[in-house]
Amino acid sequence: MANVWIESYGCSASFADSEIISGMILNGGHKLVKNIEDSDLNVIVTCSVKDATFNKMINRIKKLKNKPLVVAGCLPKTEKNTIEKFAIDASLLGPNSLMKTNEIINSTLNGKKQIELHDLDKTKLNLPKIRLNPAIGIIEIGKGCMNQCTFCQTKISKGDLYSYRIGDIVRQVKNEISDGCKEIWLTSTDNGCYGFDIGCDLPMLINTITDIQNDFMIRIGMMNPMHVPKICNDLIKSYEDKKVFKFIHIPVQSGNNNVLKDMKRGHTSEIFMDVVKKLRDKFHRFTISTDIIVGFPTESEEQFLDTIKLIKKIKPDIINLSKYSRRRGTKSFNLEQINDNEIKRRSRIAYKVANELSLENNNKWIGWKGEVLFDENTDRGLRGRNFAYKPILIKDHTAKVGQTANVKITHATCHCLIAEIN
Repeated sequence: MANVWIESYGCSASFADSEIISGMILNGGHKLVKNIEDSDLNVIVTCSVKDATFNKMINRIKKLKNKPLVVAGCLPKTEKNTIEKFAIDASLLGPNSLMKTNEIINSTLNGKKQIELHDLDKTKLNLPKIRLNPAIGIIEIGKGCMNQCTFCQTKISKGDLYSYRIGDIVRQVKNEISDGCKEIWLTSTDNGCYGFDIGCDLPMLINTITDIQNDFMIRIGMMNPMHVPKICNDLIKSYEDKKVFKFIHIPVQSGNNNVLKDMKRGHTSEIFMDVVKKLRDKFHRFTISTDIIVGFPTESEEQFLDTIKLIKKIKPDIINLSKYSRRRGTKSFNLEQINDNEIKRRSRIAYKVANELSLENNNKWIGWKGEVLFDENTDRGLRGRNFAYKPILIKDHTAKVGQTANVKITHATCHCLIAEIN
């Protein structure tokens, strides 16, 4: 038996992989340790979506290679040579090769490097797992996507769309609930195209899950705008169920249609705005989260300002801002790049606007009273979510993770709401 340290980065799908890797390690007879100093072997589940994240991954790999090391997640498939440049002896485990976890752990412990990057996993459902948060069940509903975005390495890492069967997903949901989970996160590379390859869709999945007779909430993960029009009406009906958080993560990336075309996003800014309008027309309060990229190689100053105009018009609750990252293997890699200082300048402008809009939206919640489901202890207090998935912090309390309570919002920041037990 060996002591294993595991650390994870990236999206919710990456954390879902980390939970499965942890579960398989335990099932393989090894022990997970809480202090890295106690480990015999280190595992890092990586993300490669941004330059800043990539650089952090490389720095962590350098520090973790002082012991036998397994590098898992997206980076091994997209940056294999770079990993080996800094950690030649590290074993590599791809995001669709989790069934090889124990084999690669044992091989690495015995001093033999092993590389498993082929797509071996038919499904990642109903496998052993160790939850990062006992109140949250992260369920991957499929892998890969139908998109051809010119800036994204994720397609290189995770491949084409492969949706999991609704019945298998429902069994996983029931297992999570029976283990005490109060939030179910449905995640994948792109939830918007879920089921298109197997004759179903996301609304059908949501409706089947909400039929489960238990007390829980569903957070629907990221969906790209190009697929939403096909399912929009049925999706809105699915959101009517009280078990579904009134929250959508729908990345627009740019407010200029020519840039979107160069990105091969498959949607226009008008499609994005139409989806947002339909959701807000239907629901009194609905949290809109989006992503934007500044400094894409073909983005002019005027086109950048189109993005600023768009977000000022839509006023999303959450804007995940990224400076364009030149990722190896992507179609935009060889384009003439915008000067780094110019990208930083645009980023500062967008960041300021994003924070102003978030604060403006959050201030509208001051005085709201209602039920909150607490899902995480943080350094700032106990954090919960209301029906619109707004992050709400309370400090003086006796509540615990997994419990609900009625609160009153008293203050707001651009990142969260502050409340007291009502």
